[in-house]
Amino acid sequence: MKNMRRLYTLAFLVAAVLLLTYCQPDPKSNGGNNTATIGTPYNLQVPKGFPQPNIPADNPMTVEGVKLGRHLFYEKALSGDNSMSCGGCHFQERAFTDATPVSVGIDGIPGRRKAMPLFNLAFHDNFFWDGRTLTLEEQAIIPIEDPIELNADMATVIQRLTDNPLYPPMFDAAFGSPTVTQERIGKAIAQFERTLISANSKFDSVRRLKTGASFTADEQLGFEMFTSEVGDCFHCHGTVETNFLLGAFGRDLQFVNNGLKANYTDQGRAEVTGDPGDVGKFKVPSVRNVEFAFPYMHDGSIPNLDSLIGFYNFGGHKHINVDPNMKAAGIGRNWTVDQKRGLAAFLRTLTDYEFLTDTAFSDPFKN
Repeated sequence: MKNMRRLYTLAFLVAAVLLLTYCQPDPKSNGGNNTATIGTPYNLQVPKGFPQPNIPADNPMTVEGVKLGRHLFYEKALSGDNSMSCGGCHFQERAFTDATPVSVGIDGIPGRRKAMPLFNLAFHDNFFWDGRTLTLEEQAIIPIEDPIELNADMATVIQRLTDNPLYPPMFDAAFGSPTVTQERIGKAIAQFERTLISANSKFDSVRRLKTGASFTADEQLGFEMFTSEVGDCFHCHGTVETNFLLGAFGRDLQFVNNGLKANYTDQGRAEVTGDPGDVGKFKVPSVRNVEFAFPYMHDGSIPNLDSLIGFYNFGGHKHINVDPNMKAAGIGRNWTVDQKRGLAAFLRTLTDYEFLTDTAFSDPFKN
């Protein structure tokens, strides 16, 4: 009788173990929605003094995910006619923005706005000029189906990637199964975009890292203008911007009407919020790499750096929503030739040549 009880107990324990094993979720069978990390964790190098990156718990960064995202960023099969990729409007040598005033999609139709520069996005909390999305994952998908941009049908894109022998193994490595989904496409591209960190300019050496490098006399004059009421740049680009030049991402002003227009046909932030007080407000971009990110503004209406400085010297147009820190709107600033030259010299210290040429960010199909 005692032996029978032992046998029953042993059988029960074996059955319990088997049941627990059977019930454990298989990370390769749930469509990639598990939060457990698949693949090799990616060590995102956060520069000294930068804030912690915004990485969603359901999209941890992995070496495999970043690799897949880089390929997808440059994959022309994401467009309706296989002619253009995300990289077709975001050129690395231009700080991942476009060379044209506004972006032009696969059908030759100009959009309303210039492609925004892509760097330090891991520290942002909204995207697009009007802030319509709060995650990189969502932002990455929208241009694919936008009729003016890549103009693709998502089901067709998924089928193309599934049929391409390159991608199912990459999706398997990144997400635990070879299944291609819209969600996974967005997650992978977002992972790659979070690696686009720019933090190695002369400005960083002088101000952030204090390596012993110093500004020239012109650069120092420009820095003093940028960070004082003389130039008034710091109000919109903020104390974080002037310390580390990350761009506005929730710690400084995010959306500003800078007096670019007296009347706005593009309503900007108001198109998202419905608030008339947001008419003409657009996301404040970083001034890092500004030397190569021309033309400027949401509509690309300012062609070069000298013209950009000229606009702010002009002071901007009067508008009911113009930011109160644009104190010279309709009046002008009357900067001297030396001041304008100094401001241009300082802005050029923000160029990160390593970022603009780093092969880790380049088109993998051309390497």
